[in-house]
Parts: sequence; C-alpha cells; structure tokens
Amino acid sequence: MSRIRQHIRGSRRLATTGVAATTAALLAAALSPAAHADGRPTRATAVENAASAVAAQAKNLGLTSAQDTSVRDVIVDGNGTQHVRYDRTYHQLPVLGGDFVVHLAPDGAYRSADRATGARISVPSTTPRLSAPRAAGLAVNALRAANLGERLRQVKAKPELVVDALHGAPKLAWRTNATGRDSLGNPVARTVLTDAVTGAQIDAWDSIETATGDGRSLYGGTVPMETTQSGSSYQLKDPTRGNTYTGDAEGKTDLCFFGICFIRAPATLFTDADNHWGTGTTADRASAAVDAQYGTNETWDYYKNVHGRSGIAGDGKGSYNRVHYGNKYNNAFWDDSCFCMTYGDGDGTTFGPLVALDVAGHEMSHGVTSKTARLTYSGESGGLNEATSDILGTMVEWYANNSSDQGDYLIGEKIVKPGFGKAALRFMDKPSKDGSSADYWSSSVGNLDVHYSSGVANHFAYLLSEGSGAKTINGVDYNSPTYNGSTVTGIGRDKVGKIWYRALTVYMTSSTNYKGARTATLNAAKDLYGAGSAEYDAVAAAWSAVNVN
Repeated sequence: MSRIRQHIRGSRRLATTGVAATTAALLAAALSPAAHADGRPTRATAVENAASAVAAQAKNLGLTSAQDTSVRDVIVDGNGTQHVRYDRTYHQLPVLGGDFVVHLAPDGAYRSADRATGARISVPSTTPRLSAPRAAGLAVNALRAANLGERLRQVKAKPELVVDALHGAPKLAWRTNATGRDSLGNPVARTVLTDAVTGAQIDAWDSIETATGDGRSLYGGTVPMETTQSGSSYQLKDPTRGNTYTGDAEGKTDLCFFGICFIRAPATLFTDADNHWGTGTTADRASAAVDAQYGTNETWDYYKNVHGRSGIAGDGKGSYNRVHYGNKYNNAFWDDSCFCMTYGDGDGTTFGPLVALDVAGHEMSHGVTSKTARLTYSGESGGLNEATSDILGTMVEWYANNSSDQGDYLIGEKIVKPGFGKAALRFMDKPSKDGSSADYWSSSVGNLDVHYSSGVANHFAYLLSEGSGAKTINGVDYNSPTYNGSTVTGIGRDKVGKIWYRALTVYMTSSTNYKGARTATLNAAKDLYGAGSAEYDAVAAAWSAVNVN
C-alpha cells in the first residue's frame, strides 16, 4: 500500500550569524494578519516566530552554516500554541533524520523541540566513492531479490545523494528508487539506501505500501453522493470536498522511469445521466467508483470534523481516485506525487476490488503521515507508519457508521475473498492471528516487514480503545491479551484517535521508534486530558501491556 516522496519547498537558509527568513516567508507574514479573529496566531505568524526561535536555538538544534532548513508543516492549537515542523539539508543534500519540530507558546516564545536525531550532522566529504551507476545497479538487484526472482520488465533506478542520520552516525549515502513492472504489467518499486563510501546496503523498503447523489457500492450499500452537474449529465466530482473526483483507469498503469512517473494512467472522469451511480455489482464499472468516492468523502469528513484538518494536506484541496487500475492488481496505494488514490480490482481469488472503506482510510492516512511526521518506511518507524494508517483508517470506518460496513478492529475484511483462509488482512486485538504480526515489542521487532511490526501499535490502540479480555463488538468476537498479564481498561476509540493524531502531527518525527511513540502519545494525552488524567495513565498502561516501557 504506496507513498512517494513529496518534494519540500520554501527553504530557510541558516547563515553563520543565524537563520534568515526567506523572502517568501516574510512576504507571507506581511500579507497575512498577525492573528485570527479568535486571537490565535496565523500560520504565517507561527513560521515567523519559529524562524526567530530556530535562530536563537541553532546550537541546541545542531544547526550550522553548512545546513539549510525548510518548513514542512505548521499546526496552531486552539489556545494559540504553535508547532512548526522542519526538514534540513547538509551542503544542499537532504538529511534523512534531520527533521525536527519547534514548539512555541501562544505568544511565540520558544518552549521546546523534538529532533529525529540528536547526532551532529556532518560527514567528512560529500563526494561519493561509490558511483551513481553502481548504486543504481545494486538497487535494481535488491528490487529483483525482493520480488523473488520474478521476471521484471522496464526496470529503472535513479540514485539521489543524501546524508543518512537515521542509522547510527551520519554518513553519505545513495537513496535509490528502483522501479519496474511484473509479469502482469503492474508496478513494483523499492527504495534502497546504500553507503556511498563502502557500497554496503544500509536499508531497503517497498515504495508501494501494501496494504456521495446516490450510489450503490460494492461494500457499503447505497450511499449519498455529492456530484457536479455538467449540462444534462453529472460528474462524480464533489465540490464540497475540494473537488475530489473519481476516474476510470481502464486497466492501464503508469509509465515510470527512475522512480518518477512521466505518463500516468488516464483517469476518465465518471459521468452519469440520472445521478444514480452503480448497481452494487462488479458488472457495472461505476460500482467500484462509488466505493472509492465514498471512502474519500468519509476520510475527508473524519479528518475535518474530528481533527480540524481540511483535506489530506490540510490546505482544503481535494485529491482524486483511479479505479480499475492494472490487470488483476492486488493492491491499492496513495501517491503523493499525483495526490491521488489508486485501486486495483484484485485477482478475484485472494481479493476483490480493493475499494473498501477502511482501505481508503488507511491509504489516504499515508498521505497525512507524509505531510506531517513522515515516518521512515522501515524498521520500527516503518511499523508505526503502517500502524498509523491502520489505526486512523479504522477510526474512519467507525466514524462513517455504515450499517453495511460496521466499525470493527479488522483490517481489509471486506476485500478478502472466502478462499483466502483468513477473515481479514490484520487483527488489531491480537495481531498474531494473521500468522506473522507481532503482538508485543521485542528488540527484533524492527526486523519484521512493516506490515507485521505494525502489530505492536495496532494492539496498543485496540487495548487503549476497548481494553483487554474477551468481548463481542458489532457481532465480532475479540479476545485481547497483555504481555504483563495486566487488565487494561479502555478509554474509547474517539479519544484514542485524537491522542494518536496529535502525537503524529505534533511530536513524532521521521525516526520515531516504539519507545518514542510511547513518549509522543503520553505528551499528546497530557496536552488533551492532563498529566494526572485517567487517559494519560491508560496510555502508559496500554503501552506496558504490549511491552513498550
């Protein structure tokens, strides 16, 4: 299930004497009011305040004249507290793990900062010994190996020189996106991080992350649709949600080279004569489109109405969906570079069309993660990335309150075919029921595939929501154990969603691991409910119950 790197603009350069705000930032501040009508600082004011704080705290943040910073995200709390998230470069090279969040009081005074790494960002030389073609070749080999020797076509790789501060002492590295197509013509991709001096592989991860009118959907029954009238027909485009729309990819796939897609599979906008969409069966191509549009709508509404976030990027802009992508494609993915969701039809044996509500919530939440903490998609941070999408995607399903697809703690239960042998892809109450996921943290959990290491956080979220032990919810039986034999009392999923979202958007960074996630969620619970609250204590107890202390 996929996320492609989002390029960051609006850089902020650190001069020898301090951090100078860019012309764009100063202009934005000049043209924007210093405060909202309710007295809260604006985003532009928060950026200006943060620039001053970063200049004053440059030494503590490990910033030097060799580094530049750029603003990735800004959050202004209801009480005026400001949180500004930065990326950094070293001699113009992206620094993996160089991100940090500056926290400011309502008056703009510096309070604290969270850094992805405390290491000093410096390397002996920015000239690699390993050539770019050699790094590309190693990445292609890694892509082939990850696909079990399948004969891949159109394999390409493009290396990018970076400074890796995520894996021990900072080092010069090649980050290479290797892409290709499998025997059915569907895309495969892998990002490989290679030491640019020794040629040793540092890390590698999949770049494709796997896992309303009136419309008759495949999974959600008949659902309302907001559409756009065009002449005598209607377009499946929602003007109330940033003009989000759904199109038919007609079995085509993207044409990508060096990790960049130059030609995208066309998404022919769905239209209808009477504003009644689909038949609820796969015989009508519009049925899958109804599910996709509905999933996008519910995800939009969840983030806006529960968390105050307008759209995936928080800027009020809609995305778009492509359905019927590829040939029997057993996947769905969010792609930052097109700001779009893509759904395959499944092979009909393992999966049906992958347009279920929790799948939409899961994949689009990858977009939210990319715009905020941007958790690295490997190791423990990769498990937290996947768990974030499982947790918030599950919250979307509960939020929708759809009688045909009731809320549960199962992932992908609607798309799984009966012959698959499992009721769902993943199980949050006891993740090991899928045969591979971890119920509890151990020192080796970061070595698992991210879809399995995510089990620790999924289990935490279930316990914090519903508590331990046996129970039946919406007709589904659960029996959640604890590592330490404790009895955990849940605080309800609504509070869990708020705690996790705040932890993600305010405290987590690209390198956050499970220990860091415990700290981040405790900080979030303290912000929302108080340090001595039952919610704060429950967060601590639930993490201990999955062996994160």
